[in-house]
Amino acid sequence: MNDTTFSLLSILSDDFNGTYNGAFNIRENSQCAGRRSTENIKIESKTDEPGLDIYIKPGTKGETVYIPACVTHGNVDDLVYNDFHVGEGADVVIVAGCGVHTDNDEEAKHNGIHRFFLAKGSHVLYKEKHIGTGNGTGAKKIDPVTDAYLEEDSVLEMDTVQISGVDSTFRKTSAKLGARAKLIIHERIMTDGDEKASTDFSVDLNGEDSGVDLISRSVAKGSSHQEYHSRISGNCRCTGHSECDAILVGNGTVNAAPELFAGNIDASLIHEAAIGKIAGEQIIKLRTLGLTQEKAEEKIIEGFLRG
Repeated sequence: MNDTTFSLLSILSDDFNGTYNGAFNIRENSQCAGRRSTENIKIESKTDEPGLDIYIKPGTKGETVYIPACVTHGNVDDLVYNDFHVGEGADVVIVAGCGVHTDNDEEAKHNGIHRFFLAKGSHVLYKEKHIGTGNGTGAKKIDPVTDAYLEEDSVLEMDTVQISGVDSTFRKTSAKLGARAKLIIHERIMTDGDEKASTDFSVDLNGEDSGVDLISRSVAKGSSHQEYHSRISGNCRCTGHSECDAILVGNGTVNAAPELFAGNIDASLIHEAAIGKIAGEQIIKLRTLGLTQEKAEEKIIEGFLRG
């Protein structure tokens, strides 16, 4: 594991102290830089394509598995397929951040394709942080794909963060829910300069009393641009909620397009979208407390993304 990977891992996870407690696989420039399985969580290399199969035993409780990926220089186009097989009644945390770094004019890119298979009554908290670092002019790109399949009574909570540094990202997430399954997504994105970020959500509520709560908060600074698209399909008695809130700073732009499809009379679906600049009275209030204009904006943005 090189020094840049060590630095990226320290940013990606608060739990990293030179290693991880519990099961982990560290990916560095398309290679494995360290791995450990536990009694309840087995990590195995795929035989037909680059990536991993992670098997979590039924009934596993209170364990965390770390699957970070790092690209530490330009001229790397990393592609990985990771499948998470979560056993019945398991309750675990999965941390799967990605960092890309370049100090030259060559592109650094990571594409992580993750699939989640949640068995009956299982619960997963999935944490994903994306970052870009380095002073090179080469583009830093991250294009994650997440596909989730939730059996009855299972719950998937997704907490995804990308706060500046990534030049281009296309984030595609799809999910299919069985009876009484729940999907909860909190997405936070900030772009700056000429960065571009696109989010695409597609959720099929197929099981009776299934539900999704999708919340996206974003800040577009500089001359950056963001796209937000979501589609919730209610195909039975179910509940669906999509909320997209964005703040514009400078010349940033955002296009938000939430979509709902009700395929059943008992589907209860709602979407909200709000885009605007920081309210002037918020700035004035913080200025009276001694903050500069810049610091006041930083505090407001920090609170907005955290909320």
